[in-house]
Amino acid sequence: MVHPLAGQPAPASMLVDLAALERAYDHDHPDPGVAAERVAFGTSGHRGSSLRRSFNEDHIVVITEAICDYRAAHDVTGPLYVGADTHALSAPAQRTALEVLVARGVDAVIAADDAYTPTPVVSARILRHNHARPPRVADGIVITPSHNPPEDGGFKYNPPHGGPADTDATKWIEDRANALLKDGAARVKRVPYETAARSVRAEDFIGPYVDELGTIVDMPAIAAARLKLGADPMGGASVGCWAPIVARYGIDVTVVNPKVDKTFSFMPLDHDGKIRMDCSSPYAMKNLVAVKDRFDIAFGNDTDSDRHGIVTRSVGLMNPNHYLAVCIEYLFGRRKAWRVDAAVGKTLVSSSMIDRVAGALGRRLAEVPVGFKWFVPGLLDGSFGFGGEESAGASFLRFDGSVWTTDKDGILLDLLAAEILATTGKDPGEHYRALEARHGAPVYTRIDAPATPAQKKLLGALSPDAVKASTLAGDAITSRLTRAPFNDAPIGGLKVTTAEGWFAARPSGTEDVYKIYAESFRGADHLARIVDEAREIVGHALGA
Repeated sequence: MVHPLAGQPAPASMLVDLAALERAYDHDHPDPGVAAERVAFGTSGHRGSSLRRSFNEDHIVVITEAICDYRAAHDVTGPLYVGADTHALSAPAQRTALEVLVARGVDAVIAADDAYTPTPVVSARILRHNHARPPRVADGIVITPSHNPPEDGGFKYNPPHGGPADTDATKWIEDRANALLKDGAARVKRVPYETAARSVRAEDFIGPYVDELGTIVDMPAIAAARLKLGADPMGGASVGCWAPIVARYGIDVTVVNPKVDKTFSFMPLDHDGKIRMDCSSPYAMKNLVAVKDRFDIAFGNDTDSDRHGIVTRSVGLMNPNHYLAVCIEYLFGRRKAWRVDAAVGKTLVSSSMIDRVAGALGRRLAEVPVGFKWFVPGLLDGSFGFGGEESAGASFLRFDGSVWTTDKDGILLDLLAAEILATTGKDPGEHYRALEARHGAPVYTRIDAPATPAQKKLLGALSPDAVKASTLAGDAITSRLTRAPFNDAPIGGLKVTTAEGWFAARPSGTEDVYKIYAESFRGADHLARIVDEAREIVGHALGA
């Protein structure tokens, strides 16, 4: 059910109490015996709120110490780049992390002038340092809960490959951090923040990133087309990027909301009545959509700028799957220096429109489990030209076929939308209509269904043989997947496909639900049948 205030400004009574949030961060202590209060270092790092005792100073102390131990175990001795977004808990978490890093003798580097730092900027900085194969390789920490509500904090680790840490690394860090938490965070050595602040180095993170944008996006074409572009940082870390981009490349960008307010009071409420900086949500993006006709194209980014939301005059806010398909057709048709065997990378819950576009291009499709980490090796060596997730995150190669970032880059995908319009005279929404005319018009949904912890565990370990059905919504089932087609990695759930549709079911990592993703090329009624039968198939497999 959509909240009655979805898309409306948040009442003052719903805004987070920033003072209470920081007090809880400083003074509340998690109970290691309570699962919800332990470190849960997943693929996007550890997330939580100090108000729930799931993101407190103790957590940051032990996670940072665990990362130091991981670095030592893997001979990572170079600089560690630390970036932070605009969430209220990010600054205190950065202070705590620096106290531990300096005590461990780590060469910690922060952004000059305490600038907010987008996730892709940290990824690019790691790769820039390591490109010359120095004897002391670099890695990074990004302090962000992404698009999560204002009361949340997040802390994630990017190893020397510049992208999200893989499952082995995150499990190692989580286990070590929880052992330290159980032993007592006070036992971890720290230095006073004043001492730490004198010991860390500060560098310009944004400038080099901006200077190199011309190696991956046709900035002269955007400038020559004299496009009027609108950018909404949504109160996030990209707020400081647009002025340098305008100055460097002479393009016309209006930042529609340059405000940074740690309560995010300017944000319309999301579908569930929460403040969430989700640039793919029509509710959260309502402010930008309302002014779309002032611009040739507009875009928003989430708080750490690794996601994109593209707003066109032709269709308004684009579905992320639609935009990914347009990007793939455009890029693989235009980037002539890319390897002829460079693959199209997609997660298994992304639209099958991508499959059809890749097939028409004659490009190999690399379908991987959910998580951007699966694209990292291919982007590093150029065997993936593009990697994208249905949740509006993607990156791709430079013009010469070399790596740009190994993490999602929302700013890059914003500028690509402008390049597409500048070079073709049509915005991405118009391009997607043309794709539908050639390949069909899919409809897509994602919903939650209740599941007990035991059922979630069972779903994550299903065998394809657990699916007894032979048809789905009237069509013959063509595959039953519990491992990804490209790399045979476990998908942590189930995907069932037919020639005209599919569904995937995956357990939630934080709630007693499982997520159903579904798509049909036969319309909304057929999609509803797929979802209904998906519930039955999954329920039968789980013994419900």
